[in-house]
Amino acid sequence: MDIKLLLDGVDCSCGRRHECNIEAVYVECGAITARLSGLCPEERILIVADGNTYSAAGELCESALTGKSLSRVIFDGGCILIPDERAIERVRSELSDCELILGVGSGVIQDLCKYVSHLSGIPYVIVATAPSMDGYASTGAAMILGGMKETVAAGLPRAIIADVDILRNAPIDMIKAGYGDIIGKYSALADWRLSAIVNGEYFCEYIARETARIADLVAPLGERLLARDAEAVCILTEALVAVGIMMSFAGSSRPASGSEHHLSHFFEIVGILRGEKYLPHGIDVAYSTVLTSELRESLLLRGFEGGVFHDAERYKSKMKQIYGKLADSCIALQERSGLYAVNRLPLYREREAEIRALFSSLPSGAEIRRLLSSAGLDVAELYRTYGERKIGEAKAYAKDLKDRYTVLCMSYDLLGDGMDQDKSEQSLAKM
Repeated sequence: MDIKLLLDGVDCSCGRRHECNIEAVYVECGAITARLSGLCPEERILIVADGNTYSAAGELCESALTGKSLSRVIFDGGCILIPDERAIERVRSELSDCELILGVGSGVIQDLCKYVSHLSGIPYVIVATAPSMDGYASTGAAMILGGMKETVAAGLPRAIIADVDILRNAPIDMIKAGYGDIIGKYSALADWRLSAIVNGEYFCEYIARETARIADLVAPLGERLLARDAEAVCILTEALVAVGIMMSFAGSSRPASGSEHHLSHFFEIVGILRGEKYLPHGIDVAYSTVLTSELRESLLLRGFEGGVFHDAERYKSKMKQIYGKLADSCIALQERSGLYAVNRLPLYREREAEIRALFSSLPSGAEIRRLLSSAGLDVAELYRTYGERKIGEAKAYAKDLKDRYTVLCMSYDLLGDGMDQDKSEQSLAKM
């Protein structure tokens, strides 16, 4: 996969110039020793890591930066790091004479460094310690602000350094998570195209085609990734970076994040609110891709006639039950988005042939299960962790954490939340 070619940008047939302004990406064995010093000319560098990622690569980074003035923010590696206001402030408090932020880690460390870099104007370089997520080259940072999961606009790293010798020895669940995040692209791309059909949303065939090609390249690698095969880990890491570039090209996370991510965010946010266990992000995304595939299959069998009347007051009452103190923020988000203010039932009937063709072209739930199984991922773990009720609530209300149309919205329009009594065909209630 030629990432350098992508960094050069693309004049696209969609009419846009796609760019991702990252100076360099190195995915190779020995990358830290060979590349880091040349990409960090500044003298005063703040290293941001947690105890685990610092043990994995922090000391090696410091050895490569001998002679520099180094300071450190090392979060506790023994507990889940939440990318919230407290974590942001802890990093910002150490920036007084910093010229460069060096992130050593993956998901949350990457997002924290990206967001603080954006706020402060101080450039950052990321040293990846796990092939666990696709945000390394994206312009969005997944933060939890005011208790809500938000993908906020942020800057890009100067460079991404991914040392395969370190990545292949990451915890196996993080390798599985990266694989699961890539498998989730089948769902995300389906949602993007569905919104283009139903809502006329901007859609780029080039970005969609490239993202699908990336997913197809990684899909057969499950067994090799379980064996920590260096070449497979390299391909997975390049794929994760390339998907991030596709998000930068699109100017949003649309190519890589849809209903499967909304479900994952639900399990995480509700888990934090209730003090309940939740699975790693990429693993939740993987299992949620099975749920969204099966949901599309259910809609194909049901047909697109009829729909569900949604009582606004009942909806708000249900939101308060599920989201508690966050319910008002979720309701306000949906009022701003207008997703509930549109009666889409006639559109589904009018465009049924296109929607059916799209849904029929996608991997089935059984096919997704088979792929995940090859990487040691069994969707039964999802049901053991969350139970039928919580999964049902997620399928009905995870959509309300975001202002993005997905198959979850279509399912709610046609099927309701599984508890609606009035199934008559009526316009959706305006909130």
